[in-house]
Order: sequence, then structure tokens, then C-alpha cells
Amino acid sequence: MKPVELENRLIQFAIDTILFCKTVEKSFAGDHLTKQLIRSASSSALNYGEARSAESTRDFLHKMKICLKELRESLINLKIQKGTKLSSDFTKLDRLLNENNELISIFVVGIRTSTAKLNFK
Repeated sequence: MKPVELENRLIQFAIDTILFCKTVEKSFAGDHLTKQLIRSASSSALNYGEARSAESTRDFLHKMKICLKELRESLINLKIQKGTKLSSDFTKLDRLLNENNELISIFVVGIRTSTAKLNFK
């Protein structure tokens, strides 16, 4: 996958997450989780933009690992929201969970590849 394609997927994931958050019930738990979810989902896209302009392989790896951490945080948040049924839009939630899992897999592979290149030098 080309970097611009991954960046576009991350941006779309952030957008879809924000739109999903509009379907979550207004409650203390709903507000708390949606605010945190928006931060972590959008952070993945924003940090990937930083990674694309990294100054070194180590800098790139560091930023990629931050993206991965944010994606994992988003995944846990979505699972909590699914378990608590804070939204009735299960179709959208399942799509987000699936995309989140795919993005995590992409980052795991990218980090492994970059780490191997760094260790090979």
C-alpha cells in the first residue's frame, strides 16, 4: 500500500469515527468515551502525517509506534462501546472495528519491516 493510500484510510477512519460518535447516547459514559475515541482515532492520522516526514528511520519508527498505540486505544474504546451498547448503530460500529483491526495489522507489519531494515544497517 502506498503511503498516501494509508494516509487516506487513516483520515477516513477518523472521519467515520467522528460521524459514529454522533450516534452514541448522551450520557456521562457516552460523552467520556466519544471524546477519547475522537482524540485517539484522529491522532493516528495526524501522527502518520508526521511519520511521513520523519527525519530518520528511528524517528519514523517512533511515530509509527505512536500511531499503533493510538489505533489500539481506539480499538479498546470501540469494544467497550459495543459491549455497553452506547450506540444502536451496530453496522457502523462493526465496520469501524474491522477497519481498526486492518489498520493495526498494516502498522504492525510496517513497524516490523522498518525495524528489520534498521537492524540490518
